[in-house]
Amino acid sequence: MTKKINIDSKKCIGCGLCVTACQGGAITLKNGKAEIVHEDYCDGLGRCLPVCPTGAITFENAGTVKANAAEDSTFSQWPIQLKLLPTNAPYFDNAKLLIAADCAAYTYKKFQSKFMDGKIIMIGCPKLDDIDYSEKLTTILQSNNIKSVVITRMEVPCCSGIEIATKKALQNCGKMIPWQVVTISTNGKILDD
Repeated sequence: MTKKINIDSKKCIGCGLCVTACQGGAITLKNGKAEIVHEDYCDGLGRCLPVCPTGAITFENAGTVKANAAEDSTFSQWPIQLKLLPTNAPYFDNAKLLIAADCAAYTYKKFQSKFMDGKIIMIGCPKLDDIDYSEKLTTILQSNNIKSVVITRMEVPCCSGIEIATKKALQNCGKMIPWQVVTISTNGKILDD
């Protein structure tokens, strides 16, 4: 899937943080605003997204990747890694969120069709990322019109971090947002379905 980077010049304050974060040299400052100078240099990893204080940078899909001949893989946003996501982006408007522990998608065979379709995807591993996602998730929930949240996690103890952080964010956001937790066993079975 090709990702197209966009910078909203109205939101850009010209801080230059995205220029420093962009390891490919795709972004520069011109006339006090961030600008794409070499779109083909953009690696699509989104290192520029979390450093932008105004949410001026977004990625949109320019196509679809073929998962196999019979099925397409679709994402409605990029990036999907929780650490890289901005806290405010157009795709969050009226969104249904899927907050998934990294391992869950690899363990449950029909993960994409059961959980991902029609959702904004956020993935993370609190154990490997060594981060408390609750503050960022709270900001996302407060700043956007979120319709619902589904948390997918493994039955292993280290996955409790993503559930705890999301529940804390739901409690602290000041909104009543419907949510559910789906736990997947280490042999790929849904435990609470």
